[in-house]
Amino acid sequence: MLLTTAARSVSVAQGLSRRAASTIATKYSKAVFGAALAKSPATLNKVATDLAGISNAIKTQPEVATFISNPTLSQQEREKGIQTLLSKVEGTGAKKDQASEVTKNLLALLSENGRLGETEGVIEGFNELFAEHKGELTVTVTSATPLAKDVLTRLETTLKASQAAQKAKVVKITNKVNPTVLGGLIVDFGDKTIDLSAQSRVTKLNNVLTQSV
Repeated sequence: MLLTTAARSVSVAQGLSRRAASTIATKYSKAVFGAALAKSPATLNKVATDLAGISNAIKTQPEVATFISNPTLSQQEREKGIQTLLSKVEGTGAKKDQASEVTKNLLALLSENGRLGETEGVIEGFNELFAEHKGELTVTVTSATPLAKDVLTRLETTLKASQAAQKAKVVKITNKVNPTVLGGLIVDFGDKTIDLSAQSRVTKLNNVLTQSV
């Protein structure tokens, strides 16, 4: 029920910006997290396991990534594809581990609303909420090239001194590489983003110049 309500609220027109699409994914993330938490801690852990398996399948199996990102599939094709995806995650035979109904409902609603392309963003948002629930703070540092270990160590020391980190039981720092980040860094933690990249400054300058014309 919680998932259905949230899904209806994000059934909006296609062609949205990446920021808007991220907002849509966040709403689904909050809905699935809330639905799982409302059932039981065991359900929440099971959904986390399910989504980790789905995320891994998207990253390691090209056919799954293609299915998720294909907006031209019919509803029937999407339903069949979801069953195939779930079978990969659940396994077979004696080792089969049935996916949670919350997970199945999430995929069904994403499919129904034409939002399967948001799946990775939804999982990422869920993971952040799950980590926060466990008292963990995940900090993602995005740079154009991999950061040296000593740089990450200095960043970790600085970040752990922040108010947000001091409230957390565990602080996890990961380095993502994005060649489009022109110089500097982009730091994401919780619902906050600190953009220290040169690209950000260029974008702001272009906006000022455009508005001045």
